[in-house]
Amino acid sequence: MEELAQVYARSLFEVAREQGKLDLLREQLAQFAEALEDNRQLSVFFFSPYFSTSEKQDGLGRMLDGADEHLLRFLNLLIENHRMPVIFRIRREYDRLWEQENRLLPVVLTSAVELDEQTTSSLASRIGERTGRTVKLTTHVEPDIIGGIVVQVGNSILDASIRNRLEQLRRQVAQGAS
Repeated sequence: MEELAQVYARSLFEVAREQGKLDLLREQLAQFAEALEDNRQLSVFFFSPYFSTSEKQDGLGRMLDGADEHLLRFLNLLIENHRMPVIFRIRREYDRLWEQENRLLPVVLTSAVELDEQTTSSLASRIGERTGRTVKLTTHVEPDIIGGIVVQVGNSILDASIRNRLEQLRRQVAQGAS
């Protein structure tokens, strides 16, 4: 299923790039996927085999009146091929491709207390300078880390929390007692 979603997302992404509509299609795809997530009846209608392809396409046309023609054709293709259930994976993959295209680097900053705007923007700009990418910063407050910060840049994690240091100290003491 994941490979299938990647193929469909890549196809939509390439068309969007050619047409200069990367942002528009990303936004409209997200709105459609969110509508399916939020409305159980809507998702049952589009995912159920009990409704015909033409019923689904007719419903899609009425639901997305005014949407971009490329998105409509794409969603109609998903309906024809009975692939609508992979729409959520397609959206995630499209977002990943969009972030890659725009050189966005997702960074998650976790701290024990709320950090001020100046500190977070300073960290984001430093990471951006070193990586040559635009940082998409998300902050979380987690009192359990006691102090310090945990920074996740892509798949790498820098854990400079007091909780981590205490755990390392505990391991060293435990090894020394053996």
